[in-house]
Amino acid sequence: MLTEERSLNFIEQIIEEDLANGFPKDKLRFRFPPEPNGYLHIGHASSICLNFGLGLRYNAPVNLRFDDTNPAKEEQEFVDAIKKDVEWLGYTWAEERYASDYFQELYDWAVQFIKKGVAYVDSQSSDDMAKQKGTPSQPGTNSPHRDRSVEENLELFEKMKQGEFAEGTYVLRAKIDMASPNMLMRDPIMYRILQKSHHRTGTTWSIYPMYDWAHGESDYIEAVSHSLCTLEFAMHRELYDWFLDQVYDNTLTRPKQREFARRNLSHTVVSKRKLLQLVEEKYVTGWDDPRMSTLSGMRRRGYTAAAIRNFADTIGIAKRQNLIDVSLLEFCVREDLNKTAPRVMAVLDPVKLVITNYPEGKEEWLEAENNPEDELAGSREVPFSRELYIEREDFMENANNKYFRLTLGKEVRLKNAYIIKGESVVKDADGTITEIHATYDTDSKSGSGTEASLRKIKGTIHWVSVPHAIKAEVRIYDRLFTHENPDGDKDVDFKEYINPDSLQVITGYLEPSLKSAEAGERVQFQRLGYFCVDKDTNAEQIVFNKTVGLRDTWAKVESKE
Repeated sequence: MLTEERSLNFIEQIIEEDLANGFPKDKLRFRFPPEPNGYLHIGHASSICLNFGLGLRYNAPVNLRFDDTNPAKEEQEFVDAIKKDVEWLGYTWAEERYASDYFQELYDWAVQFIKKGVAYVDSQSSDDMAKQKGTPSQPGTNSPHRDRSVEENLELFEKMKQGEFAEGTYVLRAKIDMASPNMLMRDPIMYRILQKSHHRTGTTWSIYPMYDWAHGESDYIEAVSHSLCTLEFAMHRELYDWFLDQVYDNTLTRPKQREFARRNLSHTVVSKRKLLQLVEEKYVTGWDDPRMSTLSGMRRRGYTAAAIRNFADTIGIAKRQNLIDVSLLEFCVREDLNKTAPRVMAVLDPVKLVITNYPEGKEEWLEAENNPEDELAGSREVPFSRELYIEREDFMENANNKYFRLTLGKEVRLKNAYIIKGESVVKDADGTITEIHATYDTDSKSGSGTEASLRKIKGTIHWVSVPHAIKAEVRIYDRLFTHENPDGDKDVDFKEYINPDSLQVITGYLEPSLKSAEAGERVQFQRLGYFCVDKDTNAEQIVFNKTVGLRDTWAKVESKE
């Protein structure tokens, strides 16, 4: 039984009731069943965390099963990507299964359906079948082939299997009720002909089971106790149960389907079909583009698995679909990185600062704390010299009393270094400042303990030593869509809302400790945000992706509009 103090979500309540009513705890089994037709996205994270989380809470096995019943869209690439994502999130599956493992068993059951008179081969066109299905308010009409003999159905079905018919000429349908108020119960298709090679079974099969037929029976074969899916499958539950009724042996576990609400994320899309459009039409660079809602894209951007798990736990499991503000996800990322990311200094919009009374040719190595949130993180040394880069916005030639960064005639502290005072500027012919000249207090070194070092200065700015700086490509990402719900207006193509400024590529200057940083490493550029080393990094150039800012600046932008 659960012992957490928090209240149970409704899925946990269902499981608790089942256990209280005598269901054996050692028979609990869950599964995460993606179709390998694309990369997993943030919407899948809730399902992954739900199913594997239940497995951990109840010490129950969780299968990773690929519902690979459509060779036209499925690829081994997607299988590999899905496995990587689930492992990255921190979960281990009990067994790796595939619906294709059960193709022969599903076929054998389908033959039994025909023999029992609850399935038949239909040779109507898809348009004719759609017409005879009726409408939600009007019953359908029977197919003219509904009463074919068992022998004829068996013969046709065998020929379908042997690849003797073209695609679209024949299907196998369940014989249920053409007057059912649930349109899905009006003789649904169980098998269709697809003359395509499957990524696991090759060309062995010419017919493939439909999702509704394969999914529930796969759950049954695997002894899954609770089949958890999103709300769009609520109407499918009746069909799920009908298929189970035809094969159920009461000595085995009967799966129970229950539905929870999909949680959509603002300023993005989580439809695989739409994500594929973004990739194929080159709005993004690939499935792992850091602007994508895919888990691989978020990982590349620098999001942590712990942050995504915390996000899934925070939004919880609900019965109603709603739109979650992406700011909540960014908060979870920011909160996790604050605890774990080393602090470093980088300048992304540089202007040169010359300390005129600092000896030419001299350099010092100053101690800097790696992470004030982690006492075990230690410290590093950063070089200091006469010429530094600072952020252009950290200097104002004519500033009011509320400006606490560098200005002429006033003092500011350089992070981990000295107190300096602005003295003069050098400008080009257009009036743009090209150099700032300042003087430093020689006794004010941070941590030295001198009276000068203890002086209270309101402003502190970061910097990078010019002769030691590493030049880097820095990719600044913004939200991929300007509209909070690009899917919300069905009359507008979601791509109309693509943010033209979702990527800005700039040159940054970094402290030399980052010279050997490797892909995937996450750091905080002090005062700027969290960044991650991109996989495009090579021996000639280091590339950083901006993961998230230090605070939610998007909310401020929206409040002004």
